[in-house]
Amino acid sequence: MIAFIFPGQGSQTVGMGKALAEAFAEARAAFTEADTAFAAAADGTPGPGRSLRQLCFEGPEDQLTLTEHTQPAILAVSIAAARVLEARGVRPHFVAGHSLGEYSANVAAGTFAFADAVGIVRRRGRYMQEAVPPGRGAMAAILGLDAAEVGRACEEAAGGDAVSPANINGPGQIVIAGAAAAVERAGARAKALGAKRVVPLAVSAPFHCALMQPAEARLEPELRALAVRDPRVPIVANVDAQPKRDARAAIDALVRQVSAPVLWEDVVRRLASEGVTTYVEVGPGRVLGGLVKKIHRDARILAFAESDDLAEILASAK
Repeated sequence: MIAFIFPGQGSQTVGMGKALAEAFAEARAAFTEADTAFAAAADGTPGPGRSLRQLCFEGPEDQLTLTEHTQPAILAVSIAAARVLEARGVRPHFVAGHSLGEYSANVAAGTFAFADAVGIVRRRGRYMQEAVPPGRGAMAAILGLDAAEVGRACEEAAGGDAVSPANINGPGQIVIAGAAAAVERAGARAKALGAKRVVPLAVSAPFHCALMQPAEARLEPELRALAVRDPRVPIVANVDAQPKRDARAAIDALVRQVSAPVLWEDVVRRLASEGVTTYVEVGPGRVLGGLVKKIHRDARILAFAESDDLAEILASAK
């Protein structure tokens, strides 16, 4: 059984998707569609002066890494890759995505249109960026400590400020988010409780914590206004690791996801329990494949973001 898994913010690199577009007509068409939707979603805000395709292929990096640009860019590359696979008969039994990647998963499953997704994730990025003033929030990776102890560190260090687990990525790899000072205190407390390392992350906002509730409130009516249909295949959601088999449940999960933690370890365990043995990371980077391997050790891990990856995937899908 095959699952497509889609990356989230942090997997972007200048040049992503270029070789894919050069090699496959389906990818070129996807970028053309994404460019139109990206421009339409500007809503009067100053743009990068470049198309989404140019941002992906050429940068500059400082523009690509702006949250408002990064999220639609990763989505575009992911869907371009998914369409290449679909055109060659490679289709998943389940889909899932890490944070932003859950939007790619919904597009791949047919819950809503690609163009609508490009627009809404551009605004999602803007709303998340605007929810917390620069420098007020932070995120840090806690390595070598289990989820319960990381939660304890956050509770004991909060001091009235927001701080909580944001990404439970796998055994011994948990990201926390919240107010900058509280994240620093929680990191120190985690070290005292036995964490091997605490690594501050270079992020533009503290994602997936209570500080994102203003962004969730802005995004919810837009998500609920989307034209949707029931997904073709189940989407295992970040918020509860449960398969979403109807459109309403899929949208509810995306609403809650903005300020709720990403339960990636539970997502992978659920996919494994459903019989998934092969995971194809569809889109830029190979971060998710590494996380999956630590959770589902006997899984087969493949990745598709470049034309050179296709032959192995086609052979595995037979």
